[in-house]
This record gives sequence, C-alpha cells and structure tokens, in this order.
Amino acid sequence: MGGIVMGKLLIIKTGVSNKSVIKECGDCDFRIARCAGVPYKDVKVVSVYENMKPVLMNEISSIIITGSPAMVTDFEPWSVATSQWLKEITQKNIPILGICFGHQLLAQTLGGSVDYHELGEEKGEVEIQLTNEGKKDPLLGVLPSHFSAYASHTQTVTKLPKNARVLAKNNFESFHAVSFGEKVWGLQFHPECTDHFLCNSTLKNTHGATLLRRFVELAG
Repeated sequence: MGGIVMGKLLIIKTGVSNKSVIKECGDCDFRIARCAGVPYKDVKVVSVYENMKPVLMNEISSIIITGSPAMVTDFEPWSVATSQWLKEITQKNIPILGICFGHQLLAQTLGGSVDYHELGEEKGEVEIQLTNEGKKDPLLGVLPSHFSAYASHTQTVTKLPKNARVLAKNNFESFHAVSFGEKVWGLQFHPECTDHFLCNSTLKNTHGATLLRRFVELAG
C-alpha cells in the first residue's frame, strides 16, 4: 500500500510580529507552523503585505491567514487584493482559518463589517467561552468549554456575514470564533501563542496548539 502524500499548508502572511517577539519566538508564520506541528519546510508562505500576489498552488490542502499590525478598514491595496482572492478561494472547499486580521478580512470579504471596537483594545491573556454551536463544531469542539487564549486587537467584526455561526465569545468580544462555512473559520484570538510566556517548551500543552493541530488534522 502506498503512503498518503500530505498536502502543504499555505500561510497567507499579512504582516510581521514586533521585533522582540520575533527574536524570542520567531515570526507568526514560524509560530503557526510550530504550534500546528507542521515542519516549516512543508509550509508555503506568501507575504501579501509585501505586495506578493496570493496564489493557490496545486499541493495546498489548507490555508491560514495571519494577524497583522495593519487595519482591515485601511483598505491597503494588498489587503483588497487578498480579499478578492479569498472570495474565490472560499468557494473551493479547502479548509481556511483566519486569525485576528485574517478573521476580520474573511468576515468583510464574505459580506460582514469590520470597525474599531467600541471598548478599545483587548490585549493579553483572556478568558473565552464556547457557545453551544462551538461545542459541537469539528474544530472548536476540541477545546474545553472555558479556556484562556492570547488576544491583541483594536478592530473587531461588527456585523457577521449571513449564515455565519458564533462559536466562542467573552464579555469584551462577541465573535472570538466564527464559522463562515463548512470549512472556513475565523478566530479573533491568537492560537499561535503570541505572548512571550508561551514560547517555551509548554507550547504543545496550550489550547492554541491543540486547535491548530486539529485544523491541520481536519484538512487531512
């Protein structure tokens, strides 16, 4: 019996982490791969924020869109181009996960709205609860009903696209995790362990790593 050839993970990189985080833990694409348990050599990275055109290669089996220091509502040319690309790609039945900026960009692309959060910034380790939909979700359902995660955002999804389902929330953020379709998810929190205390060897025990590994598993 021949071995199954795993497809590659495509990371759409929408910005870089701050220098101190990169120095200590690596940039967001490296941390995502590490948390997901995917060897970095098996990851394709397209840095759209450098005006690289997003492209879907044949061997891609899943897509993750990173966070960014940019704001979705600035409508930077690369962000608009990525949104147009995503509009097509979300029709293709490929598992997609948007993180922070990526989550907001997906929401806006699919007919929702994004703006600055009326309460300002949510930053640091936060407590999040799964909704009933979240507990049944194939991705979010791997997490406990209450969990802590790292968040860092000033913008938020203010209106969901139709047919989106809320999977997790807290008192600050109504849409911490959303299903935009059968295989398309958005997370307002950062599963790739942004904060320094999560760079060490306890990484594989974090909820973020559990979630990213499950995403890769679902992509199969």
